[in-house]
Amino acid sequence: MVPPGKRGPSPGEAGDLAALAELDEAALLAGLRERFLQQRIYTDIGDILVAMNPFQPLPLYGREVSERYRRLETDALPPHIFAVASRAYHAMLGRGGGGPRNQCILISGESGAGKTESTKLLLQHIMNLCKGYSQLEQQILQVNPLLEAFGNAQTVMNDNSSRFGKYIQLRFQRNTVQGAKLSEYLLEKSRVVRQDTGERNFHIFYYMFAGLSAEQKEMYGLLDPSLYRYISGRFGTQEVAEHWKHKYQEVCNALDMVGFQEQEQVDMQAILAGVLSLGNVTFEPEESNGSVKVSEASKGWLKAAAGQFGVQEDELLKCLICTTSVTRGEQIQRFHTQQQAEDARDSIAKVAYGRVFGWIVCKINELLAENVDPDVELREIGILDIFGFENFAVNRFEQLCINLANEQLQHFFNHHIFQLEQAAYKEEGLPWETITFKNNEPILSLLLAKPLGLLSLLDEQSAFPQATDKTFVDKLNSSFKGHLHFQPARGRVLGFSIIHYAGKVQYTAQGFLEKNRDTVPASVRGLFINSVTPLLSVLFTGKSSAHACIAKVQNQLIVFVLPATVSRTGTLMPHVKAKVVPGADDKFNSTRKQSAGAQFRHSLMVLMERMYSANPHFVRCIKPNSQKEPGVLDNQVVLLQLRYNGLLETIRIRRDGFSWRPSFEEFAERYGILLVKPGVPLTKESCLEILQSTELKGWICGKSRLFFKYWHQEELAKYVERLERAAVIIQKVFRGFRCKKSFLKLLAELRAQAQQLQEEAERERIRQLALAAEAQERNSLPVPMPRKRRPQSSPHPSDQSQQPPVPRPRSKLTESTPFDNFLNPSVPPPVLGTEEQTGEEAKMRKLKRGATLRWFTETQAQKVMQDDGAFPSWLQGMISRREAENLLIDKPLGCFLVRISQSRPGYILTYRGEGRCRHYMIQEQPNARYVILGEDRAHASLTELVRYHQGVGIQPFMETLTVPCGQKSSESLSYKNLENLTLSSPADKGETPPEKQSCPSMPSSGTPALQWFRRTKNCQNQQTPEKSGTKPSSGESSQRAFPRLRSSIRLAMQEIQQFTSNPMKMSRERSSLH
Repeated sequence: MVPPGKRGPSPGEAGDLAALAELDEAALLAGLRERFLQQRIYTDIGDILVAMNPFQPLPLYGREVSERYRRLETDALPPHIFAVASRAYHAMLGRGGGGPRNQCILISGESGAGKTESTKLLLQHIMNLCKGYSQLEQQILQVNPLLEAFGNAQTVMNDNSSRFGKYIQLRFQRNTVQGAKLSEYLLEKSRVVRQDTGERNFHIFYYMFAGLSAEQKEMYGLLDPSLYRYISGRFGTQEVAEHWKHKYQEVCNALDMVGFQEQEQVDMQAILAGVLSLGNVTFEPEESNGSVKVSEASKGWLKAAAGQFGVQEDELLKCLICTTSVTRGEQIQRFHTQQQAEDARDSIAKVAYGRVFGWIVCKINELLAENVDPDVELREIGILDIFGFENFAVNRFEQLCINLANEQLQHFFNHHIFQLEQAAYKEEGLPWETITFKNNEPILSLLLAKPLGLLSLLDEQSAFPQATDKTFVDKLNSSFKGHLHFQPARGRVLGFSIIHYAGKVQYTAQGFLEKNRDTVPASVRGLFINSVTPLLSVLFTGKSSAHACIAKVQNQLIVFVLPATVSRTGTLMPHVKAKVVPGADDKFNSTRKQSAGAQFRHSLMVLMERMYSANPHFVRCIKPNSQKEPGVLDNQVVLLQLRYNGLLETIRIRRDGFSWRPSFEEFAERYGILLVKPGVPLTKESCLEILQSTELKGWICGKSRLFFKYWHQEELAKYVERLERAAVIIQKVFRGFRCKKSFLKLLAELRAQAQQLQEEAERERIRQLALAAEAQERNSLPVPMPRKRRPQSSPHPSDQSQQPPVPRPRSKLTESTPFDNFLNPSVPPPVLGTEEQTGEEAKMRKLKRGATLRWFTETQAQKVMQDDGAFPSWLQGMISRREAENLLIDKPLGCFLVRISQSRPGYILTYRGEGRCRHYMIQEQPNARYVILGEDRAHASLTELVRYHQGVGIQPFMETLTVPCGQKSSESLSYKNLENLTLSSPADKGETPPEKQSCPSMPSSGTPALQWFRRTKNCQNQQTPEKSGTKPSSGESSQRAFPRLRSSIRLAMQEIQQFTSNPMKMSRERSSLH
């Protein structure tokens, strides 16, 4: 950010466009073009960031770059997406002007401009700013690749287009992230069953075909991708397939990292396979009664879909070919026409996929929810990544909702940047020349107004059973005749056009009513509720409206009290107040079903309320060309975006305006410290006195508030930081003085104790010498001793001189503590406190060790043990940090061991690095996956984790495991504490374990616990090949998750393969049977 005194750079050199000496479209475009061709894709407009999509990876986001943007003051650094994240994070903490406040980052731009990548980079830097190295941070970072797989797809405009909107809320306690919540908006479910030319289905379908092994495809019932109609029978080249395979592995890892159970993942993929199989079911008319039946070629696909969904084949068939209604207690079946049957098939596929996606979002929110006291106040940073403005060759209901959302966000930008600012200038009486901008409120009124807005008329028509898409278009033409932003379609085209802020878009009205109704037949709902797949059953129960867009906070519904202007014009304004009504969610769900348009409007309203209540930061993404080519900038494409985004007007208001407008009270309370005196009154005079003590220029004092340029906050922050550094120095000196005083006092006490001990030792030595002299004198007398009473031995005088007596009792104050990291023998050992504290600490350590050992023996031992019944050579049992370092002290670089933690259920990996040992915590997640804290990869077993990091380095030092640290000898094992355990196994109760009855017993060496482990392991290894024919790898669980109706799926696949291999023969056999 450049103050006025430093203005005047050339357009290409200006990192801040508000610093340009001349301001017009040509200068703006020239500046952006020159910077883009130099691969400087980020440019500031004051505190607003403009980001150009480079369509290629650039070396701008490494760890060293992230470290440079950690500080609040980034004015000396070039513009960057990390600077926006840093400003939002520090503003949330109350640094740099104003107190702590919730923040939101709005990323906008048309499809293909780079919004999704910007979101990932913002999350990456915010997590780096937290510096907590907790598993929660890695889980949050894994949310994006997971949602991209299920919610993104290739379109004509973008290879990774978001087909839904999301708002990520990061919740912080002080500077540490405590949880996250995700809100999703309007998934484009119609893409599941139909894609336009040059487009694809959702990524996850292609990832599954490329990433699943042949055995897994057989398990899920997946055949060659060219057979499936829902992916248009198209796959990709070998290179693309390899990329998709890698992406599938990333998705599986993200599911493991976030915490999805293995059975949940299997059920989810089985449902997706069922959606694909259902798409291949075709129909043909029944000659006898005019109804329809499933064609011969697709009966195998119907059976496969039923098995993958976990439902009965005949029940699924009923839902496809007929509709059942109940009239006066009597069931009436109405058979579908062929078109109705195909619509029912596609409707089931769309609703199944939509519910799975909604469940994923709900599950993420459940797993990432904050675990803190409800009374603790949490701050929030929200990041909005929503679908960009779209104008395709064919635009449908989804494009209307997407463009409505972009209209609302553009209005939010205009309101915050232009309306609020210029209204404040007039209110405070500042001299100001009004800047005009393109106000899109009339378009929002056209779309959202009640009762005559477009969405209201759509809901009205959807409520009439006899209404059609044509009657809806006729209603629009009669209602909006003569409207400046509405144009009827010409000729016989069933559609209409709307002139949006970004241009004219022609919409095809076909399917509007059906998509808005978004109804699920009761028979379909009942079918899936009775599924043997628990996940599918849960998705269709009454309480699990996974796709619902009701805003809930701690099981309460936020009900917004809207002023009359909202209902009349449709514009959502910031003065809307909210109140929380407990239990209102049940009341909302009890009303008649909300249409898709009403749900989207409500969710959009909730989103805008969140954003209006937070401090916004803006990122405007620009697409340089329509061909997605790197290094190419199309002047017309960029200029069009600059115009409809209003960037020229934005530059003017950022250059001439005052974006920061604190009241006198806020400013004096925040910056009163600059006067370095207590009790600064919160008045106008105090504010002027504070400003006079600085060298700020360009600010204006109004009637009730101060007006500052966008760079003034950073200048004031520097003054505050200078005082904070001085305060830190004062604290450092004072604490050093206090600690030195305490140390000298403690040292004097220790010296006094040492002197006392020395005196006691001297007195004891004199007493011993006196006793020895007395004994020697008695021995010199000629008195015979009885034979049965032998004289007691006495110390020899020569021995006394060689080995002085040790004072007794030994003082507990000189005992060495068992600190694992106390490795230097030349330094005096640390001093413990009193005996009572030592005993209590020892008791707690013993309890923790016992609990951890029980955790290992009950849940881990058989997982870690190898096939031969022994532990791996790198497992050292429960040893201390010091013992682990002693084992590795003479080992080569890269040597490692894994030990059981002494204080918590988990492991610690100790690595022999250069000059020191490093210790990495290994955690077992609730879904039985193992992760090294701070790493972004989860592993199915501890053995797999070790094997993986023997090839891939551990972050942040990228250290690779090389040589395992084995046991010293078979007689000297580091895990003896495991062998000394006695399990509450059947052997302890005097019973014979089942394993002993079917397996030969082990040799009698060792302890009962370890023998019982080894017998169980060997017995499992002998039984497993008989059942599966394959031997499980070491450290992996022998139990695997499978689809519920695996056998039915296998039979259906065999039938499909037989038919596809010889369809004519199968047809003749079936006809002969009839």
